This record gives sequence, structure tokens and C-alpha cells, in this order.
Amino acid sequence: MSLALFDFDGTITTHETMPEFLRRSISRRRLVAGWLLLAPLVLGYRLRVISGTLVRRAIVRFGYSGVPASAVAAFGRDFAKNYLPNVLRPEAMQRIAWHKAQGHRVVVVSGGLDAYLAPWCDAQGVELLCSSLQRRDGILTGHYEGQQCVLAEKARRVRERYDLLAFPEVYAYGDTPEDRDLLGIATKKYYQWQEVGALGLR
Repeated sequence: MSLALFDFDGTITTHETMPEFLRRSISRRRLVAGWLLLAPLVLGYRLRVISGTLVRRAIVRFGYSGVPASAVAAFGRDFAKNYLPNVLRPEAMQRIAWHKAQGHRVVVVSGGLDAYLAPWCDAQGVELLCSSLQRRDGILTGHYEGQQCVLAEKARRVRERYDLLAFPEVYAYGDTPEDRDLLGIATKKYYQWQEVGALGLR
């Protein structure tokens, strides 16, 4: 049995989906205020002087503090059912189907939120490693539960859950340089759907 690791946004989907989920699940009042207050951070991200990790942390803090976890979970289920099917890459779904037909373990490894990724992965019959929102007594705190599942954290979580030496092949699929660490632990690496060698990423 081999292991197949898939980044989600931009690899399985045609574009980043987390911003759309944020727009749908954060109240309009908070969205308007957030765009005003966080505009310098967003601009810094677009100019590549501020990391996406920092921007996401700020948005989560502002958008979800004090929000019932059940409300965000409901938005996530709706998002997984009604939005995500419209933005899936056919080649990605075909590749996932091929891995499953071979009896491989398929894992989505994403910085996106479990609120929408968990119901989508459950429906597809694949495993999941992703970011989660912290909650206390059913209320979101505005913080992530642990580290965001991005960059080197993706590879760390894979190694923590799976014994990579137990698999004859480890496949990994990504679409941006931020997936370098995930692809680095694979024996077969696919970047933007093209197979690359050990030195194929820049």
C-alpha cells in the first residue's frame, strides 16, 4: 500500500477556497470592520513582505472570536456540499480516484480549516490533516488549535501520523513553493501536476 498526499487549495481546487469560506462564515459587520483594520496586513501580504501565516492568524482572531463553533461548522458543511464541488480540478479528482482504486491511502494535507475540509474528505473517503480553530465550551476563541498546517508543519504532521518507511511509495502533490516541505518527503513529487525530481523545485 502506498501513501498519496494532496495539498488542497490550488491543487485539488482551481483556486484558493479559504478566502471564500471566510467571507461566507464571518458576519458582514465583522467583515467590513476587518477589511478596514486589517488592510495594511493584507497589503503587506500582497507585496510579499508579510507572511500568509500571520495574515490568516489575524483574520481568524478578528473574525471568529466569541462565535459559536456550531455555527461555523454549519457553514462548513454547506460550503463542502454546495461550493467546493464547483471548483474541483477534474485531473485532481481523477488522480484521487486512481490512488483509491490502487488501494493507496489518500490524505489531504492543507492549511485550510477542518470546518469545511472534514465533511468534504469524509464524503470522498480520504483522510485529512489540516488547521483547526480552538474552542472553549463550544465557543471559538479566535485562535488556531496548535500550529497552522502550512509549510514545514505539513511535513511534520505527516511524519507524526504515518511511518513513511512502511510505504513502498509516497506520492505528494502541490502547486506553490509553500508545498516544498510536503513534496520533500515524497518519493514521487508532482508540482502543478508535473512530476519533478528531487531538485525540481525552486
